[in-house]
Amino acid sequence: MSFQVVGIGEVLWDLFPAGPQLGGAPANFAYHAQALGARAQVLTRIGKDPLGRDIQDRFKALELPLGTVQQDDVAPTGTVTVRLNGDGVPHFVIHENVAWDRLEVNETACAAAITADAICFGSLAQRKPLSRASIQQLVGISSPRALRVFDINLREQFYSCEVIEQSLVLANVVKLNDGELSILNSLFQLGASPQQQVEQLAVNFGMRLVALTRGPKGSLLYQHGRWSNQPPPPVQVVDTVGAGDSFTAALVMGLLAEMDLDAVHAAAAEVAGYVCTQAGATPALPAELRQKFIQAARGNPAEPQGVVTAPTSASR
Repeated sequence: MSFQVVGIGEVLWDLFPAGPQLGGAPANFAYHAQALGARAQVLTRIGKDPLGRDIQDRFKALELPLGTVQQDDVAPTGTVTVRLNGDGVPHFVIHENVAWDRLEVNETACAAAITADAICFGSLAQRKPLSRASIQQLVGISSPRALRVFDINLREQFYSCEVIEQSLVLANVVKLNDGELSILNSLFQLGASPQQQVEQLAVNFGMRLVALTRGPKGSLLYQHGRWSNQPPPPVQVVDTVGAGDSFTAALVMGLLAEMDLDAVHAAAAEVAGYVCTQAGATPALPAELRQKFIQAARGNPAEPQGVVTAPTSASR
């Protein structure tokens, strides 16, 4: 199950009251995908500053390669101030004009994108014209057989209808939460109920799969007319930072391994549930949880470069 998985976009330090934690959805995604058996890389950019060196040290500790981490001579490493409410749900203050806003297309980034079995991107890192153009170009040159995962992650004012639509056109898998689905419905008039909205989103943009997370109501997957409904695992929540990214990572790895839809859904919920019990976005996953996932995936072997089977019309 040695799939090449790439997260592209922001990497940063989440500044919690108790201290900094590595963050950024693409980095969180890549970390958890690697923990579940992938060969993972992060296409991102950091500053030539102490926080950037700290990210390099953290990547080394997490065994994430540094070859695709660009360095900026001018802009600082990204940071986000995080405040948690009484339920552990985060509120973010995302600082602007940082290194990942200046992500560039280079030979190393192109090589990583072209060879990826799955590439995951969001809306936040597309808030500036340079990084937006780079991300869309890199996703666009990935293999038509790869999973192109748009994990929407709408944050503050850092998105537009144009960016969302362009990203949906590029993607063949989309993951979003119920609040984001409501926003998409207001933009694209998808339907009256969440189920209708998910189905119409899949039809309008030729999605291989739509994943909808719903907090305490669990999550839904929709794939070519089939639904999978998963309740949330009964856990004691410390904070939810990174849980969605770990869900996406487990979902992607299960899809690449051609696991049954309900099986991959249950595994993704279990991984995300564990992350909710820990502080920060990148806790070490227990060996037994990792092994359980890997064994389940190996029970559904796939050919190298395998992806979710999709009709020709849905392939991009």
